Amino acid sequence: MTGQIRTKWLAWLNAAPLSRLRRNHALEHATLHVLARRDSRRMIAGHSDLGGFWILGEVSTAELQEAVEEALRRLRAGERHLAVHPNCGTSFVAAGALAGLGAFVAMVGTERKWRSRLERLPLAISLATVAVMLAQPLGLMLQREVTTQGDPEALEVVEIIPTQRGSWKAHRVLTRG
Repeated sequence: MTGQIRTKWLAWLNAAPLSRLRRNHALEHATLHVLARRDSRRMIAGHSDLGGFWILGEVSTAELQEAVEEALRRLRAGERHLAVHPNCGTSFVAAGALAGLGAFVAMVGTERKWRSRLERLPLAISLATVAVMLAQPLGLMLQREVTTQGDPEALEVVEIIPTQRGSWKAHRVLTRG
């Protein structure tokens, strides 16, 4: 039964729209890794969608073009680890969900009085801390298995469009495939 569920799950994840989103997410992460290697102090972020991804922060269009090309080349060469990023929102959501669940469990059965809740606060903090520790490997696993796809397949970059609003700088990276 477990094998059938996994097969159905993988088929769903590899459906055209989700596969495209997961490959864009992987290329976004790989690009962020390449840019961070070039300048580890740079503050940059990314956001993926079906049409490509955004890179937010101080980076020139030419440098981003080089980084995206290198990232795609390296993913195609089998460097699947580049698809997973420690600062991905997936990892933050995993940590928040587990910590919230731990805090909720700690408060089950408390009375509505503040004193009753305050007495359980050390337990809530302890459970939330353990949850955050467990969430780190969980978030990385969720990225590897669910939210990114390390094989870019036929994904290609169509265009990189720079945008600036005041001091806020971003680039839209459009993909197809």
